[in-house]
Amino acid sequence: MPELAPDAPASTALAGRHYRVRDHYEVGREKIREFARAVQNNHPAHRYEADAGKLGCTGIVAPPTFTSVIGGITTQALLDNVLTDYDLSQMLQTDQVFEIHRPIQAGDRLRTEAEIVSIRHMRGNDFIVIKTTVVDEQDIVVQVATTTIVARLGEEIDPEIVRLVEGLVMHRRDASRDPEVLFPIELEQATAAPELAGSRNEWAVHTTPTFDNLSVGDELPIATRQVTRGDLVNYAGVSGDANPIHFSDRAAELAGLPTVVAHGMLTMGLGADYLAAWLGDPTAIETYSVRFSGFVPVEPTAPAEIEFTGRIKALDPERRTATVVLGGTSVGKKLFGRAIAQVRLS
Repeated sequence: MPELAPDAPASTALAGRHYRVRDHYEVGREKIREFARAVQNNHPAHRYEADAGKLGCTGIVAPPTFTSVIGGITTQALLDNVLTDYDLSQMLQTDQVFEIHRPIQAGDRLRTEAEIVSIRHMRGNDFIVIKTTVVDEQDIVVQVATTTIVARLGEEIDPEIVRLVEGLVMHRRDASRDPEVLFPIELEQATAAPELAGSRNEWAVHTTPTFDNLSVGDELPIATRQVTRGDLVNYAGVSGDANPIHFSDRAAELAGLPTVVAHGMLTMGLGADYLAAWLGDPTAIETYSVRFSGFVPVEPTAPAEIEFTGRIKALDPERRTATVVLGGTSVGKKLFGRAIAQVRLS
């Protein structure tokens, strides 16, 4: 592991610490529907109780990447209260991993705990790994989301970028400084992460492809998804990711981009729908991880097109699971350095 440089921020000493968000997150039926629409996850279980019931759920099912909303709130709380050395405008997400122990459903009352797994200082950048553990009312771990972000250090921020961001981004009252905020995001230091309980093997799945009919090397059907500027604005509002490079041409230009680009997590969400459409059951996805390596440019008056592919890399006959390698391209360029999902099969 690289040694810390003398100019590394003091926050590198925070690696290994655990924090708990004091407030809870109540999963709403309409929030699930809004998020499903925003990431174009079209399985009817995301919208109708009867279809969710066929998958063994008591409420409509959140899409596989829904935890990004909760994780985003937690990460922002860490930046506001703990990782205060960093400026959000100088940060870039590089990796995202979801470990799904059971699907999130409407009516769930969840709490979150965060761990700053590591902070590595390399070549003027800090690579920060944050793990968010989502736990239900019975203290059972529901999902774990691990995010890697890169913070650029020692660079003076262009004043024009500062002015532009202040005039564009969604207004957000600072909960740590304003006592009048109704629902402040507060953190308290925890001693350790919650224990994992329950077994994923207990969850029955209802997939269209069956384990016995698959072989290593099988390819999933190629499929395409489209995104427009309107989709980007909608996702920004639903997810809370208001980075202006996703809706402002000037912000994209100042960031060195050719045009407005789609959110990485929106692209990942579209990939989850591609996988769920093949499976026929979104609850069959156990893990889903992506390393971002490209972006989707979205022009003002025409939709961008993303082509998704998949291939069976490995099969586990004991657990009846498959490891699927996913690919995504837009305008001929790869979007993922690595994209892998583990799924359970009927």
